[in-house]
Amino acid sequence: MMEMSLTSTASPPRPARNAAIRVVGGSPAPAEDRAEHSVVVIDHRELERECLVRGLASQAPAHKFLSYASVEQWQQASAQGVQPSAILLTIADKRISDPRAAEIITGVINAVGSVPVIMLADTDELPQIIAALQYGARGFIPTNVGLRVAAEAIAMTIAGGVFVPASSVLAVSEQLLEYQAPQRQGQNLFTDRQMAVVEALRRGRANKIIAYELNLRESTVKVHIRNIMRKLNATNRTEVAFKIRNMFPE
Repeated sequence: MMEMSLTSTASPPRPARNAAIRVVGGSPAPAEDRAEHSVVVIDHRELERECLVRGLASQAPAHKFLSYASVEQWQQASAQGVQPSAILLTIADKRISDPRAAEIITGVINAVGSVPVIMLADTDELPQIIAALQYGARGFIPTNVGLRVAAEAIAMTIAGGVFVPASSVLAVSEQLLEYQAPQRQGQNLFTDRQMAVVEALRRGRANKIIAYELNLRESTVKVHIRNIMRKLNATNRTEVAFKIRNMFPE
């Protein structure tokens, strides 16, 4: 038997924009079907668990929420015939990559078979979400969302959907845009031929090699480099290389 022995320290709430949930597949269950569903909530923190169950019940009164302090306690109840439609497993501030947390998560997922397991954690970091999904979780709810969103996420998971915080996806998109911005800036600054020379300079190619690779005269390459220096306001080739590396990071 496994015991739920995760500890937690409260972390400050994240920005409000993180309240969205991205839904992949699935659809809300019909109202007449929701009365048949029971959701097991596993959280060793008694106060947080009681508040969570009461809050979720207020948002989804048709659902039956069953709370347990540990995986072991739930397994004992399960042996007596408690078969949930979904399991909400809280890991609080533990990282999913933590060996103990990973053991508990995979143990629950393996034990319940086709019953969807949803993670509740104090993070919306994409690597942690991906790790949870790789272990077999069917949803990931960060604690910076509201009860309504959490209840909707549970209902959608029961209906067959997979859930991740939209905020995490948006954060990755923003990082990609930031990475691509210098490239777009460079593409607007240089001609196509100059961009080819810029790329060669970024790779540390000598003028003779650049001329050979681009099928140009070496004198033509020098002209392109002078024009690139002028556009970058650089005084020498070393400064050009430095500025290019900043514009086009590896």
